[in-house]
Amino acid sequence: MTPAVYAPHSAFVAPARGSSDLGRLVLGVFAVEFLFAIALSLFSRLLEAAAPDLAHNVIYGLNPAGLCLQLATFGFFAGSLALVMRRTHGRPLSSALGPLGPAVEALTRAAGAVALVYLALEILPPWWSAAGLAETRSLPLWAAALPFGVAAILVQVTAEELFYRGYIQQQLAARFASPFVWMLIPNLLFAAAHWDNGGSPEESWQYVIWALCFGLAASDLTARTGNLGAAIGLHLANNAYAFLFFGEYGGMDSGLALFLFSPEPAGGLLPPETGGGGVLSVYLLMDLVIVWLSWLAARVAIRR
Repeated sequence: MTPAVYAPHSAFVAPARGSSDLGRLVLGVFAVEFLFAIALSLFSRLLEAAAPDLAHNVIYGLNPAGLCLQLATFGFFAGSLALVMRRTHGRPLSSALGPLGPAVEALTRAAGAVALVYLALEILPPWWSAAGLAETRSLPLWAAALPFGVAAILVQVTAEELFYRGYIQQQLAARFASPFVWMLIPNLLFAAAHWDNGGSPEESWQYVIWALCFGLAASDLTARTGNLGAAIGLHLANNAYAFLFFGEYGGMDSGLALFLFSPEPAGGLLPPETGGGGVLSVYLLMDLVIVWLSWLAARVAIRR
């Protein structure tokens, strides 16, 4: 049974009802990923031929220009989705967003509320330590890159929300009434896409669990509002915090960070006895509490 608070979701799902067969959805998901992979490959080849140094920075996100371009390539993802939705389902990309005006309002409200959560986490105890701080970027240069960084992050998170909480969630909800289906399946796919092959298996599983819970929060906000605005706002604030403030010195995707820290010592910052050595660690619990607080703040901001 669908909860009453999800009543706006029915109108959000309506554009998908005319083409809700699972075969088209499966074909669409694979087609989007395939087209995106081709677009990224072509872009990478052209960039490597024209500007090898820039191409290296884009791949690893080592400086502001490189990371902004890397994030902006998610525009190819949105473009692939637009093409597939039009050709496979006969509907425009905008139908995966919901009504534009309410979406923009929900986005700004949710992003602002979640940003306040992250600000509170920084200024309230326990405070983060500067002991491992390797470099602080020039504040004027960081501020100059900030608008471009926020715009690039907005492209990234909007593309992901359109695909997972827009397209896939809508198509499944048009076929299945149960929130268990249309909330869980898109976010299992979202979580799987966040498997971190560069880390240990424990870290990868932690990232997957976090991404699943984050995606469920975004799906809930989408169902409550009938548009993607709040989900995009939640995602924007989260990723802006992740990309714009803290990074690893010389590490991947550190190009926009204000504070750069030395790589963590083996075993992480927490000793094993505090839960730093397994999947269900104190770190993971803290991250999930932050997801819950962010979701709650977004709900308060959108009054849902």
